[in-house]
Amino acid sequence: MNIEQIRRQAFAMPLTSPAFPPGPYRFYQREFFIISYRTDPDKLRAVIPEPLQMIEPVVNFEFIRMPDSTGFGDYTESGQVIPVSYQGKAGNYTHAMYLNDHPPTAGGRELWGFPKKMASPQLKVHTDTLVGELNYGPVRVATGSMGYKHRELDRAVIAQSLRDTPNYLLKIIPHVDGTARICELVSFPMLDVEVHGAWTGPAALSLFPHALAPVADLPVLEILGAKHYVADLTLGLGKVEFDYLR
Repeated sequence: MNIEQIRRQAFAMPLTSPAFPPGPYRFYQREFFIISYRTDPDKLRAVIPEPLQMIEPVVNFEFIRMPDSTGFGDYTESGQVIPVSYQGKAGNYTHAMYLNDHPPTAGGRELWGFPKKMASPQLKVHTDTLVGELNYGPVRVATGSMGYKHRELDRAVIAQSLRDTPNYLLKIIPHVDGTARICELVSFPMLDVEVHGAWTGPAALSLFPHALAPVADLPVLEILGAKHYVADLTLGLGKVEFDYLR
C-alpha cells in the first residue's frame, strides 16, 4: 500500500477495517429520558471548561435508547449534560457519557470529542414506571425513574429546542509523546429533527459514588423536572469553536 493509497483510504482506525463507518449518522426512534436537577454550584463551575460559562447550577442526567442508528447499530447511552452559555447564547455541554457499543464510543470520541466510556446503561418500562439504570461493571452508579407518560408535552417545542440549541464538547486527542495534540472546544448540531411524542411525570434520580464513573461528584440537591420523548434526527458533524493549543 503506497502513500497515496493511504491518504485516500484513511478515515479511522484500523486502516483496513475502521471501527465505524463515515457519516452522516441518522437515528430513528431515538428515545430520551432526561432528568433535570439542581446541584452544587461550586462543583459544577469547576468542571465547565472556559470559554463556556455556567448559567445556573443545573445538570441534565440523560438515558438514551437508540434502537436503530445508521452505522452504529442498536445501543443505549447515559450521562450528564450541563446547560451553559457561549458568547452570550445558551447551549449544552456534554460532561460525561457511558454506553454499551464500541463503534459509537470510538466514533464519538474521535470525530466530535464526546467524553464516552464503555459501561452498561439501560432504559425500559416497568409496568407504570420509566426506569433508567447505569452500571459500571457490576456496580450501580445511577438510577432514574419517572411516572410513565403522565402528561403530554408540546412536541414542537421539544423539536425546536433540539434543532436550535448548540451542543459543545471538549475534544482531546493525545500526541504520541503523551502531550495533547488536539485540544478543542467543538460544537455540533442536531438536524432533520422529527419528534414523535413527548411526555413528563414525577421523577426521581439517585447517583452513587464510583472511582471511574464519578457522576455523583455533581450531587442531586433537588429534582427540577423530567422529559421523555422519542425522535428521529441526524447527528451533524462538528465545528471547532476554540483551540486551546493556539
